Amino acid sequence: MKINFVIPCLLGLERLIADEMKELGAENVTAENARVLFSADEYFLARANICSRYAERIQILVGSFEALSFEELFQGTKALPWEEWIGAYDAFPVKGYSINSALFSVSDCQSIIKKAVVERLKSKYNISWFEETGPTYQIQFSIMKNKVSLLIDTSGAGLHKRGYRLEAGGAPIKETLAASFCNLARLREYHTLYDPMCGSGTILIEGAMFANNIAPGVNRHFSAERWRNIPEKVWNEERERAKSLELSESRFVAYGSDIDSVSLEIAKANAKRAGVDKFITFEKRDLKDFRPKSEKGTVICNPPYGERLLDLKAAEEIYKIMGQKFIPKKGWGYYIISPSEDFEIIFGRKADKRRKLYNGMIKCRLYMYFK
Repeated sequence: MKINFVIPCLLGLERLIADEMKELGAENVTAENARVLFSADEYFLARANICSRYAERIQILVGSFEALSFEELFQGTKALPWEEWIGAYDAFPVKGYSINSALFSVSDCQSIIKKAVVERLKSKYNISWFEETGPTYQIQFSIMKNKVSLLIDTSGAGLHKRGYRLEAGGAPIKETLAASFCNLARLREYHTLYDPMCGSGTILIEGAMFANNIAPGVNRHFSAERWRNIPEKVWNEERERAKSLELSESRFVAYGSDIDSVSLEIAKANAKRAGVDKFITFEKRDLKDFRPKSEKGTVICNPPYGERLLDLKAAEEIYKIMGQKFIPKKGWGYYIISPSEDFEIIFGRKADKRRKLYNGMIKCRLYMYFK
């Protein structure tokens, strides 16, 4: 059975996710603003959840329609085949948002959608009361410019929650974004990766997983694992498939440093939980004392942004030091994310390439130096 899926994603990662879904075997892949659409069978949702590095979550698109009134919202929702997924005892909470639409009250939309789904399921199961004691089928709605999209979430906790980061240092970067840096830096299993401001180690951990083809979701669970629609053996087979694709031999090495001892201890614990601690060496070191340990290398880092005035000067000082330490040299690449419009001026060189990305709600650029 072919199903339509939607992946909500961080702005700037649409193309990476579209390419990733194609590689995993999805069809009719389309990248739109902050989301990717594709079609696949119902078993593909297991593969996508386990293997996607950049997606925020995997959602089933139950249907879309236009609604300018609550009656249109009710009838449009009721017309959709909810019984194909939701059983008589399953839980189906509703949440969502509305932007630039006639139906702007989220709470009213929420209750109307819930009522419509109940009415649909009443007619299919011939029952008047739903206990909702079974597995959860989280219904998500989005209403944008009067177009309603109704989805069922398959992931549960967001896919950036790999399970290894129980603690984080200050201003942690999202795992999905860190993984995208590794892709854009063309990181490989024979590379040496550096992060001289590593914090809780997210970039280094994602780098080790990326370079060694370790699936980010192989050790966590997803809400759809409890669904009757997807047999347990499918999840087991997809986990085994993912593990079989991991590199058995690797020359990958990573070095992380930071001036904060607490962050380094957190980073070490996170790397161990992720199963990649054997690839990464951590040490306490100031950025100004950055000394490469290899002839060639890739530096990826997320320096402090300095959103407050006093911090801004400190951030600019860090940019200057990076410009002095990250020397143009054959076999070296430097990838730095920053929201500063003046980054290149302060760093001292124009980037060879720039990429617009969002770190949370902060508009940033990934400045890439590789020539």
